[in-house]
Amino acid sequence: MRAMNENVEPPVPPAPGAEQYPSLALVNSVIALPGGHFVDQLGTPAAANEWLVERGLAPVDAGMREMCAAQLRSLREQVRSLFDSRVAALPALPAALTAVNDALTRVPTAPLLQWDEKDGPYRAATHPTTEIVDHALATLAADAADLLTSADAERLTACGSAPCNRYLLRHGRRHWCSTRCGDRARAARAYARRTGATTD
Repeated sequence: MRAMNENVEPPVPPAPGAEQYPSLALVNSVIALPGGHFVDQLGTPAAANEWLVERGLAPVDAGMREMCAAQLRSLREQVRSLFDSRVAALPALPAALTAVNDALTRVPTAPLLQWDEKDGPYRAATHPTTEIVDHALATLAADAADLLTSADAERLTACGSAPCNRYLLRHGRRHWCSTRCGDRARAARAYARRTGATTD
């Protein structure tokens, strides 16, 4: 697949449910487009920082590094795996469960005890940027766990319009994440009917 500029506006509006569940927005933060292109909203540290800021999960000046952005992208793939399993009614991959549970338990509830050779014991939080990212990962993992264990999980589905790779919460019979995907799916069905009719 060929990447497009990560800082461009998303080509489609948020999928139904993505504004309610940040974990759904996380999974949908890499968007497949026709022609083998994709937009990765977490593709660079700056883009990842902006994505977190938009969801109230980081300050503008968080100082995101590539390692932090990579952790977000890794969690995205593990949550996507869990969504895949839920939609397909298959057992979850153990690695995906472990990754989400690790993120859930990553944030200390209090400043940790540290020991300085010269001054002795003291209490301190971890590095501020790392702490921000750990908190964001824990929040997103908790949100994914909430979604997967809620009544809304019954409405979780993959967009039915190729090549779209996004998930949504279904409303009624709608299986598309956007009007554009719905139009594309209807056009593909109409084309298949026309070409099928002419080849019979």
